[in-house]
Amino acid sequence: MPIRKSAKKSLRQTKARTQKNKLQKAEIETLKKKFLKAVEDQNEGEAKNILLKLQKKLDKAVSVNLVKKNTASRVKSRLAIRFNKQFAKK
Repeated sequence: MPIRKSAKKSLRQTKARTQKNKLQKAEIETLKKKFLKAVEDQNEGEAKNILLKLQKKLDKAVSVNLVKKNTASRVKSRLAIRFNKQFAKK
């Protein structure tokens, strides 16, 4: 356990930041699952809305260094490809 006042404050800050980061990552994962479920259920409108929300969350996560830029780009790309394959106009 920290002894100095500044170390105690640092520990409090770290705990708060860790919890906030976990919450944001959990929201991203939840949106991914909802998107995949919507695609599986052939619900194009809902899938598109969720995809846009997910892309926005990922961009925000990149801007605060929660997720690496290439990781977010890869996830967005794969989900967009899945959306386009499923709902391509034939």
